[in-house]
Amino acid sequence: MSGQGFKSVVYQGETRLGELDVAPASDQSFQFPNNTLPATFYPPEDLINLYGSCLYEFKTAVVVLGDEEIHIVAIPSKQKKSSLALHNLRCLAIVFDLDETLIVSNTMKSFGDKIETLQGWLTHETDPVRVGGMLAELKRYVDDRTLLKEYSENHYVLDNGKMFKVQMEEVPQLSDNREKVVRPVIRLQDKGIVLTCINPEIRDISVLVRLCPAWEDLRSYLNAKGRKRFEVIVCTMAERDYALEMWRLLDPEAQLINSRELLCLCEIWF
Repeated sequence: MSGQGFKSVVYQGETRLGELDVAPASDQSFQFPNNTLPATFYPPEDLINLYGSCLYEFKTAVVVLGDEEIHIVAIPSKQKKSSLALHNLRCLAIVFDLDETLIVSNTMKSFGDKIETLQGWLTHETDPVRVGGMLAELKRYVDDRTLLKEYSENHYVLDNGKMFKVQMEEVPQLSDNREKVVRPVIRLQDKGIVLTCINPEIRDISVLVRLCPAWEDLRSYLNAKGRKRFEVIVCTMAERDYALEMWRLLDPEAQLINSRELLCLCEIWF
């Protein structure tokens, strides 16, 4: 082991590619020595194959060291400066699609449309397996619509005999020009369901949101040990207020995208 770290042998499967200099870092200000990425690989054919596989298949090579992971990222040589900046930040970009991936949201109207469509399909379906799946999906829509109707009309819901009342959640102001917004929210943690209203004055547009089942585990991984491991990018075609509220439900402490970044987003949103 040298004063700056130690060497680790790199394999692709059973093939030895070479040695990688590993430099432990204990703070966020770490920079690669001499602003270079020291590594010695052989034979070159195997390195080229690994590089090409990562670059063209949009993959990273992952090395597990105890509780830590090292991601080896292939970047075109013309982007060397960007590569060094990315490595010095020790942060990779990850892109999410918001609707139908991280969350599935429905209003009373969309529930009605989906229920009507499923009922129409059921009248023509003869496959018992498909019928069973459709009936299960139909029941979920009906149950969820009942919850949403109860929330919209009463400010509470009953789930398995237990009453859940709304909690008034203040939406963080992203600029001084925006009015303070407080939304009535019910979170059913065990079911991964959140009920909210984008505009509290119009209860007819209340929304039932189902979060991605593994979202909490994924969110913890993205921000493991209090360090931001990924630069999160969220794609959506939704309107601004809806998209911001859905993301607030997913990341209430603004750990993945901070308020300053959201403010910049609001300024360019159109």
